[in-house]
Amino acid sequence: MPTIDCDPSEARTRLADAGVEIEPGNTPYERWRAERDGAVAVAYDDKVVVQGTSTTSLTALLRDTGQRAHVYFDGASRGNPGPAAVGWCLVTSDGIVAEGGDRIGRATNNQAEYEALIAALEAAAEFGFDAIDVRGDSELIVKQVRGEWNTNDPTLREHRVDVRELLEEFDRWSIAHVPRSVNERADTLANEALDA
Repeated sequence: MPTIDCDPSEARTRLADAGVEIEPGNTPYERWRAERDGAVAVAYDDKVVVQGTSTTSLTALLRDTGQRAHVYFDGASRGNPGPAAVGWCLVTSDGIVAEGGDRIGRATNNQAEYEALIAALEAAAEFGFDAIDVRGDSELIVKQVRGEWNTNDPTLREHRVDVRELLEEFDRWSIAHVPRSVNERADTLANEALDA
């Protein structure tokens, strides 16, 4: 049961900004309560206690800025172009903070990879991470974002600009190519979304 020493008013604002509904406390000692992903945060005078089955998501939102996360992304397309989906996962030392997978309509595999990266970066920014280490199994996307390879396709060029703008929101970032086995969770989420 994580206990976070913090100003409950600031913590409440952080949760509200992330779209978490805040409710009054159940006792005179509780300032407020919030629930997300099977966990409940309870605020007292100088701390917030998080309890439940999956506390990582709420804990990440409540901690002061300065946290670091690993960001995994993957896109999938059947037909190239064809039906496409994205998968992404945010991981801290506490475990998986958030993950997602969605269909994105018709796209090439490279377009889906960029869309997955954009979704992952938006989620990382929502959680307020200051530093991120981005990992993906698309060497093309990684090398284009780093500026090592040119981006000739107009759609990919536009996505690359969007990614670079999102990366500017973080104090520190890195991006690296990893084998598919290391990126397995994001790959699974993209394929599950595509199969759904």
